[in-house]
Amino acid sequence: MTAEGTDFTIYREAMVILATAAVLVPIGQRFKISPILGFLIAGAVLGPHCLGALSGYLPPLKWITVSEERGLGAMAELGVVFLLFIIGLELSFKRLITMRRLVFGLGSAQVALSAIIIGTIAALFGSKPGAALIIGFSLALSSTAIVIEVLSRTGRLATTTGRTSFSILLMQDLAVVPLLFLVTILGPEHQGSLLSGLAQAFAQALLVIGVIALVGTLLLRPLFRLVASADSTELFVAAALFVVVGSGLATAAAGLSMALGAFVSGLLLSESEYRRAIEATIDPFKGLLLGVFFFSVGMSLDLAALVSDPLPIIAGIAGLLIIKGAVLVALLRLFKVSWPSTIETSILLGPGGEFAFIVIGLSVAASIISPSRGALVLAITSFSMALVPVLDYAARRLSRKIRAQQPANPALLVEPPLEHVDAVVIGAGRVGRLVSDMLGRHRIKHIIVENDPASVSRGRAEGLPVYFGDAKNPLFLKRCGIEQAKGVVITINKASAVSEIVTTMRTLREDMLIVARARDAEHARHLYKQKVTDAVPETIEASLQLSEATLVGLGVPTGPVIASIHEKRDEFREQLQGAAGRPTRGLRASQLKKTI
Repeated sequence: MTAEGTDFTIYREAMVILATAAVLVPIGQRFKISPILGFLIAGAVLGPHCLGALSGYLPPLKWITVSEERGLGAMAELGVVFLLFIIGLELSFKRLITMRRLVFGLGSAQVALSAIIIGTIAALFGSKPGAALIIGFSLALSSTAIVIEVLSRTGRLATTTGRTSFSILLMQDLAVVPLLFLVTILGPEHQGSLLSGLAQAFAQALLVIGVIALVGTLLLRPLFRLVASADSTELFVAAALFVVVGSGLATAAAGLSMALGAFVSGLLLSESEYRRAIEATIDPFKGLLLGVFFFSVGMSLDLAALVSDPLPIIAGIAGLLIIKGAVLVALLRLFKVSWPSTIETSILLGPGGEFAFIVIGLSVAASIISPSRGALVLAITSFSMALVPVLDYAARRLSRKIRAQQPANPALLVEPPLEHVDAVVIGAGRVGRLVSDMLGRHRIKHIIVENDPASVSRGRAEGLPVYFGDAKNPLFLKRCGIEQAKGVVITINKASAVSEIVTTMRTLREDMLIVARARDAEHARHLYKQKVTDAVPETIEASLQLSEATLVGLGVPTGPVIASIHEKRDEFREQLQGAAGRPTRGLRASQLKKTI
């Protein structure tokens, strides 16, 4: 349909996706439905197997549905590419090397054992050896995009569950290379041995990754330095998109996944000075394109097939979750992963993954797998992927119960001393440890309060006076000697938690010195309204330290520089206190030593 020369059908799919992101997903979030689940449901309802199938009978439906999956394929793949690039930025080669035991040991064992068991079962149900092998490897893989996004949204990427899950997923992505070559080898037109073909595939993969790493090391930083010097946001965005998509296309041209190339380029930029700027530039594109990916997965859910013949699909999903879950539990415990993290990881990685769509599709086209069996495998994969958010919720509840039943860590049972302390530090992270070190150097008696068990265990093992407890609990604070202490330093970085702790503190003591870490000037103003003695905004302190280092480096005498920095800090403090309606003659952070 055209109007004034415009073909509106070209924009139909894009408008459906944008409407889902702008309208349907926010509505779902009001009912506590995760964005991932929202896109999956929207894809299933508006896709070719539901309302899209009715557009031939009700023409108006074609404007709010997507009747074909092919049009969204490229955008969906870009979502996974951008996600892996962001993950690469968050990592570094050093951190990746430290994870090699999990990636190549745990990850390889999971893929191999799961593939052997699933492939054997497929053979018992009548699949030919080649088809059974491909089905086994395809279903052994999990969904990188959905699992990583679920972990990211719940803030668990840096946890044991996040690290083990990512390590296994990374090895699965690498396993796609020989798997795609395996499809070619098992095809009717291939000539040559299986082992030589696989060896060639691995050699080709290593060569391409090596070339990308070499070229990236030589060119990426100079590229962004050149673009940044132009002082143009548009050019910086263009350069970031060029690197992400270009590295992905380079690996795709060599027969690897686009996501792997993007991941390598992200690693190369992870320790550069442009990392944060690139991450902020890419993140909006990643979010929307991942939405397209989840929408496309939802479109693949054939609800009619599930209703007409549910037993094979349900049995396949249950079998897949049990087999992969059992393999992962055994391997994770062998690698000494804790039971709670083992349960979460095993349940999260039990469903199938997006690469099965590619591998099974190619296998059906090459007549290795029959169309009916391929359709069943894809149905099991797509429906199991849709279950990931629900399974993750169940896994977290189960792991919490297991943690509650486990014997308590002796380090967590140590109670704060009954003796008097001059200061209480809230938080045993990097900032809290530094504050504790400085207090100790000046012989100020203090304790550290932390509610993260792992941080408490590490701190006590290092000899720090850290105790497990909730700083928002008035009874625990009294046990820590808050009623006699002269000062409290709040070092945690979660704004809402800082505010709650300050409220509790002021309920107990109106006269106590409270120095709190603030994220920015706005947060500092809010804390001053809550009557903290002093708030230290990270952004302002960073700018002052940069100014001090620059001035000294340019040859200005150190004394006047330090004096001007202190003067500027006082100006900021007075502005923030004034904006919060506070008098500007209160105690300052620099007076902590004098006060105590």
